[in-house]
Amino acid sequence: MNLGTPASYEREDVRSYLAEFLMDRHVLDVAWPIRRAIVSGFILPFRPKRSAAAYARIWDAAGAGTGSPLLHYSKLCETALSERLNIPSALAMRYGEPNIADAVAGLVAQGVSEILLVPLYPQHADSTRTTSIAAVRAALPAEVALSVLPPFYADPGYLDAQAALIEDHLPAQWDHLLLSYHGLPERHITTADPTGNHCLAGNDCCTVPSLAHATCYRHQVYETSRLLAERLGISPDQYSVSFQSRLGRLPWLTPHTDQLLQEFSERGVNNLVVACPAFVADNLETLEEIGMAGRDLFINAGGGAFTLVPCLNDESAWIEILAEFTARNLSGSGQA
Repeated sequence: MNLGTPASYEREDVRSYLAEFLMDRHVLDVAWPIRRAIVSGFILPFRPKRSAAAYARIWDAAGAGTGSPLLHYSKLCETALSERLNIPSALAMRYGEPNIADAVAGLVAQGVSEILLVPLYPQHADSTRTTSIAAVRAALPAEVALSVLPPFYADPGYLDAQAALIEDHLPAQWDHLLLSYHGLPERHITTADPTGNHCLAGNDCCTVPSLAHATCYRHQVYETSRLLAERLGISPDQYSVSFQSRLGRLPWLTPHTDQLLQEFSERGVNNLVVACPAFVADNLETLEEIGMAGRDLFINAGGGAFTLVPCLNDESAWIEILAEFTARNLSGSGQA
């Protein structure tokens, strides 16, 4: 399962997708009447036009006729896994098509007694993993068991594949590596904290051991980044971590990617490399927000060369790691 994509870059399709996405209580975590008022009154009248234009810029980016890159690469992963493991499989998107109910029904029709959900999100967040698990549980017949692939943000295989991909795309001359992750409102971090008093309580909360780290997106982001830097053999001053795609006026995780992109030239960064380890398949946030709009921000602020590292997509090393993940968890030992 991946997060989702509109059926096309036409405004109405984008509007339908955004409405489904933003009305999820795990995404916009306020009471339903307030959520409806915000989405219908302040977002849907304006954002679909801008988002449709952005989607149009990256549609067919994987090749003529391929459509949504996220859907294209997710399909390739599902097909490759099915061929390697010789088991029934299906692809679903949390929002949009292919939908969860049809995917579950198709597997049940093949007589399966257990479904392993593979959420393609390395780090845990309620707005990705929790909502995906809940939606699959709601569609699952009582007689079918569900196991769930755990977050793989610190899995050696995932990290090796991600580090190798970054290394393969490092130009001969580069000054700095930016690891840009999808942002979250700060309240999502504190709400997910089972201790109620650890996350964002201090500057060192992500490094001080805590039960909260099992569901803390911010901690997992920084752990992924630290372990990638170790594999790449780079020092802390050679890379930065940032958060992109913020929406609305609530406080979001910082530093913000767009702000850093405009500040790097002042810090002497002329040749910048950007990777997006929160995503395993290229999508609007990587290709347009970073690869196009982000590149323009950096260049217009005085930057020189800008290199975007692609996502893992259908890289053979990544497919093999996914197959290992799946085989390892098919016994029902995966933890939701």
